[in-house]
Amino acid sequence: MTRPFLSLVFPAHNEEGRLPATLDQAAEFLKNQPYSSEIIVVENGSSDRTLDIARTAASKIPNLQVIHEDQRGKGRAVRRGMLAASGEYRIFLDVDLSMPISEVNRFIPPILSKMDVAIASREAPGAVRYDEPPYRHFIGRGFNLLVKLMALPGLQDSQCGFKCFRGAVADEIFPRQTTTGWTFDVEVLFIARQHGYQIVEIPIAWYYNGQSKIRVVNASIQMFADLWTIRRNGFLGKYK
Repeated sequence: MTRPFLSLVFPAHNEEGRLPATLDQAAEFLKNQPYSSEIIVVENGSSDRTLDIARTAASKIPNLQVIHEDQRGKGRAVRRGMLAASGEYRIFLDVDLSMPISEVNRFIPPILSKMDVAIASREAPGAVRYDEPPYRHFIGRGFNLLVKLMALPGLQDSQCGFKCFRGAVADEIFPRQTTTGWTFDVEVLFIARQHGYQIVEIPIAWYYNGQSKIRVVNASIQMFADLWTIRRNGFLGKYK
């Protein structure tokens, strides 16, 4: 089987409402591209019809693979999908498509060449946020300040849910990932830097979605604890 050029990985937990339209958009976008591709949906721990919907879509969309993961956790789903993917480039995306699918080509050759990791940024010069409540922006900036101080100095936005990895880089980084919740982004970028890979921030147009599943207070406490774990793991050499 020929290796696809691009893999799109969608973690999906309780996404029965948004998943059908997102997969239709992704399939239509990829159909019009000059490169080969695949779509991977990792459904994990859903209590709704997400898994059934994904499997129905797979019967209609070529090169769509559905993976079921019993346990919850976005980081767990992304790791499973990125390691199951076979693309030369692999990008994971939020099902809400708060970054339009048309932006994907800005993360891969020929538009972006010689990249190891490319991450969408809502804070890099040229980025635009739409409809985000001020309190959410304030909380996000506060967490990112902690991230920069404790793990990723210089990166303006570690938490935007759209990130692209060269296939060989993904195969080296994701087996070392230990965090299964929301802070997994910080960990995989931290590991990438420890292994000397270049991370490029791509400014994007980002549209706030009020159906976000993150519970800000509880998630913030856990994410802060995860940052200490990542720092400790790095100090102990566990990512090498």
